[in-house]
Parts: sequence; C-alpha cells; structure tokens
Amino acid sequence: MLNNRSLRISGVLAGLLLLATALVASLRFGFQPVSLADVVNSFIAYDGGTLEHLIIRSERTVRTIIALCVGSALAVAGTLMQTLTRNALASPGLLGINAGALFLVVIGITLFSLNTPLQLIWLAFAGAALAATLVYFLGRETSGTLSPMRTILAGVAITTLFVSVSQGLLIFHQERLETLMFWIAGSVSGRDLDTVSAILPMIGAALLLSLLLARQLNLLGLDDDVMQGLGLQVARVRILSGLLVVVLAGASVAISGLIGFVGLIVPHIARALFGTDHRWLLPASALIGAILLLVADTLARLMIPPREIPIGVITALLGTPLFLRLATRGSTST
Repeated sequence: MLNNRSLRISGVLAGLLLLATALVASLRFGFQPVSLADVVNSFIAYDGGTLEHLIIRSERTVRTIIALCVGSALAVAGTLMQTLTRNALASPGLLGINAGALFLVVIGITLFSLNTPLQLIWLAFAGAALAATLVYFLGRETSGTLSPMRTILAGVAITTLFVSVSQGLLIFHQERLETLMFWIAGSVSGRDLDTVSAILPMIGAALLLSLLLARQLNLLGLDDDVMQGLGLQVARVRILSGLLVVVLAGASVAISGLIGFVGLIVPHIARALFGTDHRWLLPASALIGAILLLVADTLARLMIPPREIPIGVITALLGTPLFLRLATRGSTST
C-alpha cells in the first residue's frame, strides 16, 4: 500500500501514464491498425478522404471516450456501494441496477417495438433508477434507516424478479433477441456522441459530487451513534451516495449494456494500492476503472478479428484472477 502522500502522488502519476498509454492503444489498434502519426494527424490535420482518419474520428474516438467514462463510473459506483453496504462483495449488480435496466429495455423492445438507440438508452436508465428505488425502500428498517443486510437481500430479490420476467418475455419474443444482444453482452461500440451526449455529463457531474463527499464517506464505517456525535448527517449522506450510485451505474448500463466485474474488482485494487481514505480511493478507482475498460475494449477487438468479443467477457477474464488473488491475500492475512 502507498502509505504517504508522495508515494500516492507517484502512484496517481503512474496511473495517468498507464491511462495515456491505454488511450493511445484504444485509438490505434483494431481490425484496421492505425499508425501513431495518423492518430495525431486525424485531430490536427483531418482529411475526410483518408480511411485511417475516418476510422479514428467516426468510430474509435467515440468508443474510447465512452469506455473511459463508463469504466470510471462503474468503478466509483462499486466503491460507493461497498462503502454504503459495508460489504466487500457489493457491486452495481447487487442493487439490481443491471437487471432493472435490462428489464425495461426488454419491455420496450418486445412489447412496444422500440429500437432506436436513444429510446433504449433512456429505457435502460429509467430501469436502473426503478430497481435502485425499489431496493432502497425494501432495504429500510422500521426506523427509516438503511440496513446494509436488508439492502443486499432486497437487491438479490429484485434482480431475480427482473431477470426472470425478462427471460419470460424473451421466450415469447425470440425474434427480438438479436436487438438485445448489445445490452446482454455489453459493448462500447455502435454509439455516437450525439446519442449519448445527454448522459455523459451526468456521469461527469456524479463523479465530481462523489469526490466532494469523500470526507463524509470516510466516516460511514463508524457506528451510527459515533457518526451522529461527530455531526455527520448519516441518512443524508447515505441517500445522496445511493443516488450517485444510481446515476453512475444506471448511466453506464444505459450507454454500454451489462458490463460486469469493473464495479467489483476495481475498488479492491484501488484500496490495496491507496488505502481506505476516500479522498484517494475514489480518484484511484476512477483512474483504474478507466484503464481496465479501455484495455478490455482494445483486447475485445484484437482477439478474433474481424469479430469482437463482448467486452463483458474480457472484463470477467481480467477480473476473475485479480479478485481471486485479492481474496487469497485477504484470507491469508486474517
């Protein structure tokens, strides 16, 4: 763990260098490799008649921006959830956010024949918000406070319900399955900035608000009485943090579909490197999440060209051994 300030700053700088490398790789590599010179020229001396410039400007730049934003959002959402629930295994899928997003998308496609990207994005966002709202009310104690255990159980129940109903609808409307593959497998391709321009600013604002809550989040690990004695408005901080999770994870699912493991594994990596202080943990999670998803998207293009592997498969392949390693180290240390 990077214990002092200078080491942490060095760690952040190293992370920024890795991020820059991942950004360049995302722009350069794919079924059609592009030279570094063409990448630079596509921004400073764009030529619409050059194939490489068209690839960079019309496709790879957009998916690189989306991967960067979604990776950061999912990682920070996972960090907030693990802090709120005091559960190291918490992730956006735990609150039923993924299942809720898929549920409304399936309803929109199968029952109302909606198929435009913008329609499906807002349906996914609304479904994620619906699921999180239901989990919040089901997870409350009679006193009105949010119970970590009840929240987890409510999330599992809501996830099971929405997934079951979605599967039932797909059985009767199998001809719509191809349209839904984007949401089921997860992807950052096939989107343009005009389509997602209304959602990306939400992610940016939610990330900023999360950072502003860092000091209060540091106290959420204490007992409620102690937190109240320190002047912390516990219920308000929890509700606001929960809303940020909905925005971050819901917007991510709306843009890129069901991408797993980022919100689960990245907070563990960031915590192992930078400690539990959220003033460092949240920025580190955002940075590592962006790197992970950029790398995953690049690998998804390169493994079996000209086809692409679903990005959710890549994140699982990258995340599983890392998570097992962290779990083994944690059990050994105890």
